[in-house]
Amino acid sequence: MRGKRLIPPLVAIAVWQIITTVGGVPSYKLPSPLQVLGGLKDLAVVGLPPGHLLHTHALYSLKRVFLGYSLAVSVGIPLGIAVGWSRRVRFVVEPFIELLRPIPPLAWIPIAILWFGIGIKSAAFIIFLGAFFPILLNTSAGVLAVDPLLIEAMRTLNGKPRDIIFKVLIPGSIPSIITGMRIGVGLGWMTLVAAEFSGVKQGYGLGYMIMTARDIQRPDEILAGMFFIGVAGFVIDGSLRLLEKSLIKWR
Repeated sequence: MRGKRLIPPLVAIAVWQIITTVGGVPSYKLPSPLQVLGGLKDLAVVGLPPGHLLHTHALYSLKRVFLGYSLAVSVGIPLGIAVGWSRRVRFVVEPFIELLRPIPPLAWIPIAILWFGIGIKSAAFIIFLGAFFPILLNTSAGVLAVDPLLIEAMRTLNGKPRDIIFKVLIPGSIPSIITGMRIGVGLGWMTLVAAEFSGVKQGYGLGYMIMTARDIQRPDEILAGMFFIGVAGFVIDGSLRLLEKSLIKWR
């Protein structure tokens, strides 16, 4: 069954190769898969700029994603639980959420650079903004979706608010929390690349690498960098799926 899942991507790659080989599409517009593979090899062996190897770019980007995403999780989940659990908290917080949520994270880049300068802090802040709201909103929605009868049953058994939160609300909202985390990590990667487009102090990062490939007109390396980001996101999403299965064994 798992092998069958590989058929559509392999067919798409084959069609792509045919189009770029005999379809008359110039390589400077759409490099072939083999050219992209060659670009990936160049990034790993030679580096872009030379000496700045792919794995180092990836490590810097992963560090920025980890910092921003960890902050979004550590703030978004507790606040989401509070918003879903307490009407008073929801009354106070919701206006700020609805005011700030429509603002694209990329619009914060100038103010982030002003506050934190060009570097890991500003990039982590932008990633935090991209991941925070999906995590917050899905967590609060999960808490609100918990059956009120379960809460009343816990109260009937003299359960304290702490017991209700940790034994009813959190277990019942885990599927929504994981969904928010999965959406948040995807948006975190999107905002990371854009943040690195605006400049990085160390000269490392997948977004910076792609921008450099654009400047020297290497579309094969641009697509290779994009492919690497996709693979990294796929692996992280798979890890979150495994976490969900381990936490929710009844699903």
